[in-house]
Amino acid sequence: MNISQETAHQQRYRDVRRVTLIGSILDFVLGVAKILVGWLANSQALIADGIHSFSDLLTDFMVLYAARHSHQAADETHPYGHGRIETVATVSLGLVLTGIGIGIAYSAVQRLNEPDVLLEFSVVAALVAVMSIVSKEWIYRYTMVAARRLRSEMLMANAWHSRSDAFSSIVVLIGIAGVMLGHAYLDAVAAVIVAAMIAKIGFDLVRSSTQELIDSALEPDKVSAIRDHIHAVNGVRSAHTLRTRKSAGNAFVDVHIQVDPRLSVSEGHRIADAVRQRLLEQIDEVTDVTIHIDPENDEASSPSSDLPPREQVIRELKQRWPQLPVAAIDAVTLHYLVGRIDVVIDLPINLLQNIDQAAPLMQELKQAVATWSVIGDVQVRFKV
Repeated sequence: MNISQETAHQQRYRDVRRVTLIGSILDFVLGVAKILVGWLANSQALIADGIHSFSDLLTDFMVLYAARHSHQAADETHPYGHGRIETVATVSLGLVLTGIGIGIAYSAVQRLNEPDVLLEFSVVAALVAVMSIVSKEWIYRYTMVAARRLRSEMLMANAWHSRSDAFSSIVVLIGIAGVMLGHAYLDAVAAVIVAAMIAKIGFDLVRSSTQELIDSALEPDKVSAIRDHIHAVNGVRSAHTLRTRKSAGNAFVDVHIQVDPRLSVSEGHRIADAVRQRLLEQIDEVTDVTIHIDPENDEASSPSSDLPPREQVIRELKQRWPQLPVAAIDAVTLHYLVGRIDVVIDLPINLLQNIDQAAPLMQELKQAVATWSVIGDVQVRFKV
């Protein structure tokens, strides 16, 4: 991880921590207020709502723990970083939301089956419920803005957990209205509807985060954008075997790019660096890029994989070209292309008595390897 990436990681952690701490303070104040007023007003619903607010504190601590550890730098045992800790935390938050939804629905169904059990409310209880709705909706929106900016599904899950508290306060208000209108069952009906919404949100978070744990790819439009940026780099002929995977709001990319097969290794490496830099700068999610340089498209097959290695080729050439300097043969350039090996050899010009000997010598060298099926073209360059 370079310095700029490490700084970005630290800033992201500070942002997540700040947002979560603000939510924690609000959850604590609301929890105390609801339970205290609920006890004074003899409102069991408000007391239960206060306990729900305190449950938000538990998930806040979970988020803080996950944020601290998931933003640690990569190390020897975690070369891709610790981002998946955040993903696991998101799954856990999704399960918590699903459990809350099921719990609210169960409690509501019990009240439907026991119509004689009425909830007691007061004006003060109603005001606290309204305060809870407004404040929890605010923290939901505040956290969601940060979650989208930081691409954090964990923060998004915690935001929805905060909103579930607002929903439960809405149920309390509906219950108040129901009692005032003589329809106490409205409380339970509203609770079931809200419970289904919360459980659905939790299920969706679990599903999306679980997909990330099994290395799901980026969305098709993002992959298409990545491919376009790769092709826009000068020197790239084509790209194949493009793979992406998500990790806590970030993405890793690995790809094969095809370049001119006659380029030097250093120039091919420069093109790969240009591709990597472009993706890091142009695609926000991308934080790591691995590039494989190909001289030809090997996506369907690799026609040169069974060809002999360099040491075997050099050994054979020395036997077939005994008239040439050993040092020149050792320094030949081999191009493994289309299932054959093209050979480029540099010879000292003083090997020739006159320039007219160049063409016969080249023909002689080609004839010497003509029976060797793995050799394609032979090029000879004379140097002073």
